[in-house]
Amino acid sequence: MAIPLAYNWRNLVVRKATTLMTALGIALTVAVLVAVLALIEGLRRAFEATGNPLHVLVLRKGSDSELVSNFTRAMYQDLKFKPGIARSRTGEPMASLEMVTVINLPRVDSPEGMNVTLRGLLPIGIEMREEVRLVAGRWFEFGKREVVVGKSIAARFPGAELGKQLEFGRGRWTVVGIMDAGRGVANSEIFADLNQLSADYNRAEVLSSALVRAVDSVAAQALINDLSSDRRLNVTALSERDYYERQKISGAPIQYIGTLVALIMAVGSSFAAMNTMYAAVARRAREIGTLRVLGFSRLSILASFLVESVLLSLLGGVLGVLLVLPLDGMTTGIGNFVTFSEIAFDFHLGPSSLISGLLFAVAMGALGGVFPAAVAARKEILTALREY
Repeated sequence: MAIPLAYNWRNLVVRKATTLMTALGIALTVAVLVAVLALIEGLRRAFEATGNPLHVLVLRKGSDSELVSNFTRAMYQDLKFKPGIARSRTGEPMASLEMVTVINLPRVDSPEGMNVTLRGLLPIGIEMREEVRLVAGRWFEFGKREVVVGKSIAARFPGAELGKQLEFGRGRWTVVGIMDAGRGVANSEIFADLNQLSADYNRAEVLSSALVRAVDSVAAQALINDLSSDRRLNVTALSERDYYERQKISGAPIQYIGTLVALIMAVGSSFAAMNTMYAAVARRAREIGTLRVLGFSRLSILASFLVESVLLSLLGGVLGVLLVLPLDGMTTGIGNFVTFSEIAFDFHLGPSSLISGLLFAVAMGALGGVFPAAVAARKEILTALREY
């Protein structure tokens, strides 16, 4: 015969001060874990939202990043007429020669500045990025020192607001537009005219990469194979989505450190739950004896105290989830280990993060309650009835 759950809930309510203190400790532990999971999920979604399945990124062979790739104009001229490359409405090959570098911009919470990705591209490069749209201002004019910044850049860097000027290269560049790439990483980039930018950085011939669009998915894979095996070009080709998929490694250190901190805190929270349950067993010795007299078995008592510990931790888990809810949709940024610049993204509290936090709380409750529950179950009836 099982002891009703109402009995356990009543005991938690009666000891409300102890219950609340223990639950808050567990809540903080769960909040740390869920916040880390929400951060990693937001970063993952940002990279997954970037890239067209028909786009192929071409880098110099041996390069794993646009930042360190040396791609020449001559190579671009050789590849843009490869079979399988789509054509624009005007009949132009959809192949964009691009230059990627980083500049340092001061931020309110980081006066020394943060690295930001600066991308120079051709008009076809803008046309190929249908997911990017202007939300303010206009596109830069080619041949002028004008830039369009991602919405995250405009929001996080006061000097990059619409109408202001940024100083890099050989002069000042005016911010003439703000773009929105949805959840994509272009929100953390600055776009400028390729020819003007390469001239300012003395890189007129040696740039970074080429982005090409295939006519279909079959042609995309054939194009990747063709370019990668072309010894004359000496390039590495991969799908744009694969390129950004590899950058998820940027979140790995935060995930490891955050999980480690949560586990360390979990040990303390489990001991807190254990102490609470030991104290409950000591205070309720007569109740335990009475339950045994009424016919409840040792197993029923063990299960009852274990369930009570789990309920206590689950309460803490719910509080922890509530503490983290305001983070959902909040923008943050971390350093990208591939591009050596900051990438901005939104925290995302998905069902998996919330469920993981609650399961973590249940595990802490079970770990903290199993030993006190065993002590309660082993008490002899007469001994328990004599205890105060």
